Amino acid sequence: MLTHLHLRNFKSWRDTGEIALRPITAIYGANSSGKSALIQALLLLKQTAEATDRNLTFHFAGPNTRVDLGDFASVVHQHDTSAAIELSLDWEQQEPLTLGDSAADIVSTCIGFSVCADLRNGSAVEPQKMSYRLGEAELGMSRRPDPRCFNLYTHGSTFQFEENRQFPPLAGVSPPIKCYGFPDDTRLFYRNADFLPKLAYALEERLSGVHYLGPLRAPPQREYRWSGMPPTDVGRVGEAAVAALIGSRQNGAGQTLEEQISEVFSEVGLLRKFGVEQIGDNPLYQVKVKQSETGPEALITDVGFGVSQILPVLVLCFYAPKGSTIILEQPEIHLHPAAQSALGDILIAARQRRGVQIIVESHSEHLLRRLQRRIAEETLPQSDLGVYFCENNGAESNLTTLELDPYGNIKNWPEHFFGDEFGEIAAMSKAEIQRRMSASEK
Repeated sequence: MLTHLHLRNFKSWRDTGEIALRPITAIYGANSSGKSALIQALLLLKQTAEATDRNLTFHFAGPNTRVDLGDFASVVHQHDTSAAIELSLDWEQQEPLTLGDSAADIVSTCIGFSVCADLRNGSAVEPQKMSYRLGEAELGMSRRPDPRCFNLYTHGSTFQFEENRQFPPLAGVSPPIKCYGFPDDTRLFYRNADFLPKLAYALEERLSGVHYLGPLRAPPQREYRWSGMPPTDVGRVGEAAVAALIGSRQNGAGQTLEEQISEVFSEVGLLRKFGVEQIGDNPLYQVKVKQSETGPEALITDVGFGVSQILPVLVLCFYAPKGSTIILEQPEIHLHPAAQSALGDILIAARQRRGVQIIVESHSEHLLRRLQRRIAEETLPQSDLGVYFCENNGAESNLTTLELDPYGNIKNWPEHFFGDEFGEIAAMSKAEIQRRMSASEK
């Protein structure tokens, strides 16, 4: 599970401070307050890890990237290309990672990664520093004044790198691979550095478990073609949700994913029946639904748009591998208030049944109220929910950690968190009084 995120000079954030990521983390705020940038930082690391170019420090944009960030100048805070972007990510894994082969071994289940990168000579993006943390130990690389040369270092541990006398690193080592990998020549210059690729692999493995669904989902179709290969997730806009449903049938054990989704739709009150049916012997499928027990069966294209918009959310929550981190932007879009509230229970169920971590960016008061209620009812542990409020003062974004008590109450509720409800009621009442007075004078 991801445990902490820290950004400096990333888009509207000068410094986020250390953000604790909980099993369910909810991010709120007005439009353009910096909410999406927090998610984009995670997606930037994920698509960089997936990039094939080892010399690319950050993969800002490309034809198949999950987020298009443009270039360094577009991403760095206030477009100040003399500044450096800093990203830091911590996570905890079930199996401990062991580094070294002596009594000075470093062993921990808590791992952290940090990178600080800038424009080298005003042109190419290159790390100034890159490091990993295991418990109290830190192993990393820092840039030397010499062009394209780095020093290898350790802190907080008795472990020390031992130079190879035959090939001493007189001019330092090469730059990092991408933004997170130790270069190949570290194993040539140091006799006890063979374990270093484990660190990059641990980060890649964690990032491979991050699955993202954007705020705008693909519209429903009357027919879906099945390629025969189960997708890794539902796609950036949910375009592979139906393929995931069909592919999950190959597991063949216990309750099917379709049956789970059908139950959830019924619980939310959107549908009474849901299923995917093959058209003859063709590799074509249709999604059929019923809105009531006695009502007619219809295609998903012929019912409310909210059904097709929440379908990828439900599928991803129950299709992604156990232990994954699921990022959802505005999952409540096109849902009526009661369904938005029920969405809170869906997120809790996915967390508790499948051990997934959920990071949700939302505007829904109903979703948050349901999560708060479940804390009060002791269905959701207080420590499992983290809520953050983003604000932008025009120059930079600021983050407030909302403090929850054991009963789900927010102790430091920001002013106008969900608008000025009291002000609206007061203004309405004032207008009513004025109209009545005007009418009585005529």
